Amino acid sequence: MGVALADCGRVDASTPYALHAQAARRALADSGLDRSAVDGLASAGLGTLAPAEVAEYLGLRPTWVESTSVGGATWEVMAAHAADAIAAGHADTVLLVYGSTARADLKAGRRTATLSFGTRGPLQFEAPYGHTLIAKYAMAARRHMHTYGTTIEQLAEVAVQARANAARNPEAMYRAPVTVEDVLAGPLIADPFTKLHCCVRSDGGCAVLLAAADRVPDCAKPPVWILGTGEYVSHTTMSQWPDFTVSPAAVSGQLAFQRAGITPGDVDIAEIYDAFTYMTLVTLEDLGFCAKGEGGGFVEEGRLRYDGALPVNTDGGGLSACHPGMRGLFLLVEAVRQLRGEAGGHQVRKAGGGLPEVAVASGTGGWFCSSGTVVLGR
Repeated sequence: MGVALADCGRVDASTPYALHAQAARRALADSGLDRSAVDGLASAGLGTLAPAEVAEYLGLRPTWVESTSVGGATWEVMAAHAADAIAAGHADTVLLVYGSTARADLKAGRRTATLSFGTRGPLQFEAPYGHTLIAKYAMAARRHMHTYGTTIEQLAEVAVQARANAARNPEAMYRAPVTVEDVLAGPLIADPFTKLHCCVRSDGGCAVLLAAADRVPDCAKPPVWILGTGEYVSHTTMSQWPDFTVSPAAVSGQLAFQRAGITPGDVDIAEIYDAFTYMTLVTLEDLGFCAKGEGGGFVEEGRLRYDGALPVNTDGGGLSACHPGMRGLFLLVEAVRQLRGEAGGHQVRKAGGGLPEVAVASGTGGWFCSSGTVVLGR
């Protein structure tokens, strides 16, 4: 396996295609394999004929392609499908690649911050009320607070600890420490979320190369293995979501852990999609790291820091490191770097100084509409 980031943060002079190519070249170099070895491509979110346009731009002619698009969970779902294809002999080496200039495009007026889903289909019943994506997350967070007594200070702790991890990561977009008071004092975006409860907007790209086991001798580094995966689609219309306090990770996580033959207690680090602080908290519950309703207490006392009891979003996450549109692939890159011991100043160490052995990456798409969970191990 090879992993790499393209340039991230503020990348005004690039294009999404260039970031795809940069990330792909770096991931291939990291793996030690040649481009000619790639016979599978997974890509979403770019081009009229994704992933055909990306393949052409990269000079690839894959015999296996994947373009599933389920929001932020896309890349964990794609990784699962790629692993299945490799196991079935339908592909040998699959490149997952992503790039976006979302921040630069907004700055230059090439796009707006509002997503248009049209007025047909299930979403037509919510669109007239201006029910934005962040409003959906905010409403779910309020429900959790009402039902379980979760406090705004506990949600703020998620942002504080993500920033503490980012402070040790030179590739993170925002590294200056913040306090709970800083989070609470920020401008209100959607009740109860202030600005620092929300992910950053960045440019960036990354790539992950998955290869069959017989490729291990050809690779430049020891392998990181996919131990188990799970995926689940929940809803698109809020009225069809049975419980705002339960995310689809409750299903995808259980499947991934069962298939990996482990329990949440065996996990050393967790990389969790965090477009908003509530996503981290409820996903931790639903993956089984704590009981339902206990997420607020679980995230206190520095538990999520790189040196905490359960390091979460060790690079700073979407709240501080980067969030160029769909962050799911970045979760896999960071998990692999941690398992290899390549994370530098924010490297997690187990008791006695050893490297982490098991990591989980869990992506969420839409407004808790979809989830993909991947368990990785050395």
